[in-house]
Amino acid sequence: MTLTLSAGQALALWHQVAIDMLHRSGQDLSARQLAVLLTVYLNDKPHTVRGLAAELRVSKPAITRALDRLCDDGLLRRKTDDNDRRSVLIQRTVKGSIFLSDFAETIRRAGSGIA
Repeated sequence: MTLTLSAGQALALWHQVAIDMLHRSGQDLSARQLAVLLTVYLNDKPHTVRGLAAELRVSKPAITRALDRLCDDGLLRRKTDDNDRRSVLIQRTVKGSIFLSDFAETIRRAGSGIA
């Protein structure tokens, strides 16, 4: 199913989702932090800082700063790779899964009001 929105409807949807998430979760994630979080949860492969930086086309320090916040909030976690102790894997958490489930439901509800 494809949902076709005008530019105004798309902005209104994003606006409503942003407001709802601020009120419901108390999380105030930047676009970069949200992109990192969604990338880790939507792509089932192992993730590293280097891989995320390449996939999102941003610098490794920018990914590290986003991860610092996401890990501090318990939405993701870092784990040393057992196969290569120099590498750090980025992993999902239960709290992150719950946050994104709520986020998806907020988008669904806001979208049903637009359609």
